[in-house]
Amino acid sequence: MSNEATLLKDETVDAEYLADPAWIRIRDLIYQVSGIYQAENKFYLLVSRAVRRMKVVGARSPREYLEFLTARPNRESEMRNLLNEITIGETCLFRSLPQIDALRKVVIPSLAEAKKKMAYTKLRFWSAGCSTGEEPYTLAMILLEETQGALKGWTFEVVATDLNDRSVAKAQEGVYNDYAVRNVPPEFMKKYFTKSGSEYRVADCVRPHVSFSRLNMLDDSKMLFMRGLDVIFCCNVLIYFDGKSKTRTIQHFYNGLLPNGYFFLGHSESLFGINDKFRLVHFPGATSYWKATETFVKAGTP
Repeated sequence: MSNEATLLKDETVDAEYLADPAWIRIRDLIYQVSGIYQAENKFYLLVSRAVRRMKVVGARSPREYLEFLTARPNRESEMRNLLNEITIGETCLFRSLPQIDALRKVVIPSLAEAKKKMAYTKLRFWSAGCSTGEEPYTLAMILLEETQGALKGWTFEVVATDLNDRSVAKAQEGVYNDYAVRNVPPEFMKKYFTKSGSEYRVADCVRPHVSFSRLNMLDDSKMLFMRGLDVIFCCNVLIYFDGKSKTRTIQHFYNGLLPNGYFFLGHSESLFGINDKFRLVHFPGATSYWKATETFVKAGTP
């Protein structure tokens, strides 16, 4: 049995199969379209997931599958399908309690104080790379809680985007298993979820505050419309980008944030060597990046 036949049967990957030049062209095409770059030590993951799509479309070789991505009439649709395969993420509700504490104790009060001075009582959050919706629903629940107290009378919106069509569809359903809700505090479970068989459905009071859509963060034309934001969360997404793509995307985030806005990355991520326009802010167990106000910048505060 040939190397290709073995791979198509059980998705194992050997060195000879990986060496096919068509895979390099497919990797470069993915990078060109999405900014996602598969390093050499993770290259086999790209191949194994692409092979799943080869089975579906009936491509018999990497070269033939490359044609499906570049020359066939449905090439754009197939690229989206391939991106769906390689951007599968795992997350959970209330994933980072230190970030949530920082949000409730520092970020939201700071934003509220600044906006009250302008007689503006609305907050806009963006969950960029929202996966299956756990993060934006968490943010919406936190903000709903705050509207019962410090933000009473305020309105808010959580914009949630992801590159993966299937993840967006799952997020819109808002139904999660035990594992996904394992970190949700009991009082939030009681207030913001309803039992649906063996799973849990996000309550109707939460859903209208969150809007989901597909967005490729390397699409400059779409990113230009992401403006007027107070807080952006983009956790564990940019780890798949190379330096050039990160710099380009971070600049869009900076432009999209309003002055005094905050930007959160994943626990192990930073902007070191990528962007020096933000001010790093330390919280107990978490960090964030702050977009300074014009007054702050002119004052030259260190």
